[in-house]
Amino acid sequence: MNKKQVLDTIQKLRETNEQRKFLQTVDLIINLKGIDIKKPDQKLDLFVTLPYSKGKDNKICALVDHELYDQAKKFFNKAVLREEFIKYENKKVQKKFVREFDFFIAQANIMTNVASSFGRTLGPLGKMPNPKAECIVSPSANLEPISNRLKTLVHIQTKNDSVIRAPVGNEKMTDDQIAENVMGIYNAVVHALPQDQANISNVNIKFSMSYLVRVGETEPRVILHAQKKKKSKYKAKKERKSKVKEKSEK
Repeated sequence: MNKKQVLDTIQKLRETNEQRKFLQTVDLIINLKGIDIKKPDQKLDLFVTLPYSKGKDNKICALVDHELYDQAKKFFNKAVLREEFIKYENKKVQKKFVREFDFFIAQANIMTNVASSFGRTLGPLGKMPNPKAECIVSPSANLEPISNRLKTLVHIQTKNDSVIRAPVGNEKMTDDQIAENVMGIYNAVVHALPQDQANISNVNIKFSMSYLVRVGETEPRVILHAQKKKKSKYKAKKERKSKVKEKSEK
């Protein structure tokens, strides 16, 4: 797959897309083949820094001690001191808090405190500060470059199926920006697969409410079940009443 193919696909997507009353995101879907995600060594779990923003920067929270607190307040959306962790002891409060942010960074020397206080929520949601993403930092770290990198970071994972799904932008971005983001993720995924491109079945791009357009094809792929619009319960009930009335009038 190359950038020209991606640009052609984005153009086709725009031509077939219906205008919506909201700003649609652009999603990348990569279907994989020849891998067994039940085997830990064949699962994908990587972080990719996109060349351009997805149209909306990631929200970042820093869990730190006093050494990094002032910097963290300046460069991240929220900073929480170690002694403030107790405020989030309640399970519901903690879950609501964690869902507000895309990524968490933690000061290395208080990582045990972070794990004991937030691990029950961060772990299952896949938001535990991860060394792969350089989200565990030393007490003397310069947080500005870390903040800049995390704003466009994407977490790529295979979970319950052999499919990669990732946001790569929104419809207001230029075709070139979207294509660069697509190629950034695609190249990182290919590099991480056991057999490189041989493990890629197909690559698709879509808007939030559009059909898929497969890279390398000229027409959008209409998912079969999407062709048959389900009647609402209200509409179905109304039609049944109408039929009953027609029979009674005969």
